[in-house]
Amino acid sequence: MSSDFEGYEQDFAVLTAEITGKIARVPRLPPEEKKQMVANVEKQLEEAKELLEQMDLEVREIPPQSRGMYSSRMRSYKQEMGKLEKDFKRSRIAYSDEVRNELLGDDGNSSENQRAHLLDNTERLERSSRRLEAGYQIAVETEQIGQEMLENLSHDREKIQRARERLRETDANLGKSSRVLTGMLRRIIQNRILVVSLAIIVVITILMAITFSVRRH
Repeated sequence: MSSDFEGYEQDFAVLTAEITGKIARVPRLPPEEKKQMVANVEKQLEEAKELLEQMDLEVREIPPQSRGMYSSRMRSYKQEMGKLEKDFKRSRIAYSDEVRNELLGDDGNSSENQRAHLLDNTERLERSSRRLEAGYQIAVETEQIGQEMLENLSHDREKIQRARERLRETDANLGKSSRVLTGMLRRIIQNRILVVSLAIIVVITILMAITFSVRRH
């Protein structure tokens, strides 16, 4: 499942990078190219939304104990998506203003273009900063998950060692019990042999006594 999520994640990163670059180019394009670029960006934004939906579905399939890191990344991507839509909205407003000024013959739009360009640069810097913060947060969460996994492994190792010690003790007790039983069986066999030997001796003695008695008579 994680491979599918990472695939969507890579596609989303490439797509948002393309959208960011195109939004920044919109104010500087000629009217016809601007129109085409705006339509293209709208289409790519829809594709990005679909990728987010697919990623969200993949995250829901992850077990709850492993979902934290992916949920944090999804929040970061959704925030980035919202920022792209706001940037595109501003770019479309600037584009509409420029078209209106061109139709009215207004040549005073250069300052607006410069202001829009500065805003775009500022927004890109803010986006980069947010991505760095999101990356740092992911790294911290990954480290925490790694520490928890190491602690769990340590506990499991201790349990296994205790189980091995119990097995050794049980094996030792079984060995002692086996030796005791063997000794008891040996003594029982010896006692039986002794009883049989005594019985044979008694029978022989009786027979000898009978034989001597008969000879005397």
